[in-house]
Amino acid sequence: MIRQRIIELRHTLERHNYKYYVENAPEISDFEFDRLMHELQALESAHPEYNDPNSPTQRVGSDLTSEFQTVAHRFPMLSLGNTYSLDELHEFIERIEREVGRTEYVCELKFDGTAISLTYEHGALLRAVTRGDGRQGDDVTANIRTIRSVPLRLQGEGWPDYFEIRGEVLMPYASFEKINREREEAGEQLFANPRNAAAGTLKQQASSVVARRGLDCYLYQLAGENLPFTSHEEALMAAKAWGFKISDTTRLCHSREEIDAFIAHWDEARRTLPFATDGIVIKVNDFVRRRQLGFTSKAPKWAVAYKFKAEEALTRLESIDYQVGRTGAITPVANLAPVQLAGTTVKRATLHNAEQIALLDIRIGDMVYVEKGGEIIPKITAVELSQRPAASEPLQYITTCPVCGTPLVRYEGEAKHYCPNQSGCTPQIIGRIIHFVGRKALDIEGLGEETIELLHAKGLIHNIADLYDLQAVQLAPLPRLGEKSAENIVRSVRASKEVPFERVLFALGIRFVGETTARYLADHFRTLDRLMHATREELVEAEEVGEKIADAIIEYFAEEENCQIIERLRTAGLCFEATERTRTSNALEGKSFVVSGKFSIARDELKQLIETHGGKNLAAVSGNVDYLVAGDKMGPEKRKKAEKLGVVIISEEEFMSLLGTSEPSPAIEQQTTTEEPIKNEAPVQGSLF
Repeated sequence: MIRQRIIELRHTLERHNYKYYVENAPEISDFEFDRLMHELQALESAHPEYNDPNSPTQRVGSDLTSEFQTVAHRFPMLSLGNTYSLDELHEFIERIEREVGRTEYVCELKFDGTAISLTYEHGALLRAVTRGDGRQGDDVTANIRTIRSVPLRLQGEGWPDYFEIRGEVLMPYASFEKINREREEAGEQLFANPRNAAAGTLKQQASSVVARRGLDCYLYQLAGENLPFTSHEEALMAAKAWGFKISDTTRLCHSREEIDAFIAHWDEARRTLPFATDGIVIKVNDFVRRRQLGFTSKAPKWAVAYKFKAEEALTRLESIDYQVGRTGAITPVANLAPVQLAGTTVKRATLHNAEQIALLDIRIGDMVYVEKGGEIIPKITAVELSQRPAASEPLQYITTCPVCGTPLVRYEGEAKHYCPNQSGCTPQIIGRIIHFVGRKALDIEGLGEETIELLHAKGLIHNIADLYDLQAVQLAPLPRLGEKSAENIVRSVRASKEVPFERVLFALGIRFVGETTARYLADHFRTLDRLMHATREELVEAEEVGEKIADAIIEYFAEEENCQIIERLRTAGLCFEATERTRTSNALEGKSFVVSGKFSIARDELKQLIETHGGKNLAAVSGNVDYLVAGDKMGPEKRKKAEKLGVVIISEEEFMSLLGTSEPSPAIEQQTTTEEPIKNEAPVQGSLF
């Protein structure tokens, strides 16, 4: 009798949950829904033998924290190619129809959230995994269960016994604004945009926090073996009948003209949507034609994403703040009258430098145009001179550091102003430490920006060398830490002594010495001592080192305080000598490469392949570059420059063929073997950004 009532309540609540969160057509009041939920919670609490992880009661989440396990995707989550112009989109359609003839296309909104893969077995949610690197991701099942638009059990009939469905977890604008209001009131850092907020929320370790944040989830692609469909549209309609939230905006288009009309409509209408979207995804509808078209190493050839132009808004410039970076660079940031832009309230925008301010002739009180594309902080693009106040005066750029009061300097050939007080200016000190512990530098876990600011405020660290004197007993009593976190930080600091020389050199934060330059310097000089004592003439002999970089290196090592810090790091045991690189082949001997974009393997791995096969990595596109290896999301300006200079542009797949080996990279090998058994399915749409 009790078990039957529990089952009955679960089915009733699941049905009403679907009516409310998916169909937006509630049949009962919130009060009645809550009454049924409380009854079920009481019965489950009294009878734990009937517990079910997919019960509606699990949507409230738990306060218990949990580590995320890494799970391999059974079907890889690929990316999509991007296009920013209708001409390029038309070329894509023409290529498709040259290969497979006239065909239908499904056009969908490109949701601006974080990709997710849901696995269902016997009609119940089994697992939810983030995209990760496309081959494996984090298991976030407990958090996904709290999203009320995700079905915990499927309805209807005809669903396969085991399949995956991919989609996007997103944060509606209303939820985003609410969370940022709460964070602002609590003095916490605000989320930059709904996409970042959704991604950050999904990785919360307490699912009860996720449950309160109002996430939503739209699904758009099925993956599985022997799925009973012949087209994408058919698969989506079936998924909708099973209880998944499928966007009602999706349309089947039969021609280029219909696709163009769909894009034109949503380029305007997207501003009325309750969530962020930044483009349209166009996919071949027919699965047989999809298999004919196939895949590249990282993306399906039967789909593409058309990206909308960045949105713009007009608002008033109220004041300007001046921020100090780790190198002392001053960045002016505009404070704006709040304005809605791309679904979020914008209050700040970057102004770059004094030259940009002068070029735009920006003045306090001006009405300015603000644009927000992929940037976290929007930028000001123009001034509406017709609305300029009559009494406005040209802006006077600051002459002293806003933090320490030191007179600013401006180096020859540079647009930015700098505070030269490296050892006494707090933002520079903290910025250098944050850079030093970063993932691409020493990769010290547990030392985020807030923790470093706390340690500096408490007098425990004044420079990067102080990190190696930290003890767990000093850290444990501090706010937000505790014994376990303190021990983890000390352990990670100790482990950083194994980081190779080129990353240590990058971590020092010498002006203009990025990852690539640090690697060339390490290869050329082999030890830090040789680099420290190198003359200007000797420095410029190294690959990618010009006079500007050489002068910055000499200036860095001329500072007595920097030399003292280096000696302390040497005593701590950091690696100041390069290890010999093992060369796999000479297939790329004498060739120079620039790598840009996202790939099926980590970009650092791709660069390492270039070097182990005899090639050279360069930092920027120039006439000295032989090949530009172009990945997903590569900037259009870099491509234009390469085309102008006649640099050969190749894909990841074409790069692998240059290596002269039949063995693919591990990522490509996994993708190839995984794609083969997929029959009559909608191949994975991928991350969709």
